[in-house]
Amino acid sequence: MTDIRPSPLILVVEDEQALQCDIVEELQETGYRTVSASDGQEALDLLAEVTPDLILCDITMPGLNGYGMLRALRKERPELAAIPFVFLSALSEPREVVEGKSLGADDYLVKPVDYDLMLATIAARLRQVGLIRSRHDAELTALRGALAGFNGAGAARVLDFIALGVVLLDEQGKIIHSNSAAHDLAAVSDFIQFSGNEIRASDSLADRALQRAIREARAAAMSGREKTAGVLLQSGQDAGAVSVLTCALPREDVYKEGQPEIVLFLSTPDGHKRVSESLLMELFELTPTEARVAGALANSSRSADLAAELGVSNTTIAFHMRNLFQKTGTNRRADLIALILAGPMMIKSD
Repeated sequence: MTDIRPSPLILVVEDEQALQCDIVEELQETGYRTVSASDGQEALDLLAEVTPDLILCDITMPGLNGYGMLRALRKERPELAAIPFVFLSALSEPREVVEGKSLGADDYLVKPVDYDLMLATIAARLRQVGLIRSRHDAELTALRGALAGFNGAGAARVLDFIALGVVLLDEQGKIIHSNSAAHDLAAVSDFIQFSGNEIRASDSLADRALQRAIREARAAAMSGREKTAGVLLQSGQDAGAVSVLTCALPREDVYKEGQPEIVLFLSTPDGHKRVSESLLMELFELTPTEARVAGALANSSRSADLAAELGVSNTTIAFHMRNLFQKTGTNRRADLIALILAGPMMIKSD
């Protein structure tokens, strides 16, 4: 399936309404999408719901000025650090440029606006981001191919560098390979165990759920379908839980012996590790707010706890949960949590 990206979205932050309208019109005529704000705080509020490809920001504004906005953005929203930030101002003294650069601005345009220069600067910055994204996409595609075509001790050793537990199963549901993180998890917890060439949950109820998920993933893989399901493993001796995401690896050609049919991703019960919100945004096309809810969900299973941590109502949490289910293709909290925890190692298929 071809990945058709929408035209780049530019956030224009400018308090002079006439100039703001002129800039927006120029950008739209060039083919860009736009959103606009009249001061830094309004722009920060917008960034809670949209993720632009570039920010074009005035410096001298009432309320929160451009410097203040950039300072707050770099401190409070580090996941947006890759978005190019271009200052637009009548302040052309070298010290003003230096201050902007020291705060992390990527470029600096001086008023009155030279629209040709503005468009050229925007195009150049977006081109740089595009190159970085292409490299990142290539790395993710390579990872997907490595899992689907897993073969050889060299590839097995690579998985040992991954903090997430990874277990590969063949067409019979038998273990082909399990990385060191999976073995460490089995050794120090009461949640899972390796019995011969099988993976089992220590708790009988949890094991029935795990084996059912493995059987369903196996059937999907053999019929060429994609399927993911999450299982929460709990133990009577431990108040925590381990999330397991079972993923079918659909057959595309003739099956080869030793080829993985199923991959399991096991999370560690470490509440201090936070899932990368920026990566969740990219993998599942989440808004910044949805990514924050998803990241918090990985460390707390109760909606009331999520609401308290994020300072919002239970109704707001329910609203974002519905969006998360829709965007990740899940319909159960267990599946969603497992997918979030496995996100850094997953490629969302077309």
